[in-house]
Amino acid sequence: MRRIRDMAAGVKEEEIDLTPMLDVVFIMLIFFIVTATFVKEIGLDVSSPDKAQAPKDADKQSIVIQITSRDRIRIRGRDIDFRAVRANIERLHAENPEAPVVIQPHPESTTNTMIHVMDAARQADRDINVSIAAGY
Repeated sequence: MRRIRDMAAGVKEEEIDLTPMLDVVFIMLIFFIVTATFVKEIGLDVSSPDKAQAPKDADKQSIVIQITSRDRIRIRGRDIDFRAVRANIERLHAENPEAPVVIQPHPESTTNTMIHVMDAARQADRDINVSIAAGY
């Protein structure tokens, strides 16, 4: 009978305090942020040629390797076999040791061909300067 009277007298209903639950949630959030591991992605170091250098002078002094949209490799206007890239770079680098290698990939060419040309240039000479220019 007492309950009926308490309800009639206007006694408030009990409420649940959510503050401790929020504290626990924030502590768990901080824990997961601190213990998370982040993976660093590996990228390629790409050095582009200086814009101050005249394009005509760059073609005369540098070894320009073009990669067509169908992944054909061209050096000085000649189509080069995939396996002969290193030998051609070595020959041109022997003629002009200061000449950098400039790779001009077509936007529709594959990355695999460009990486093969870069590796061939590095194998020809470790100190050779390899740059990637905008596609032709």
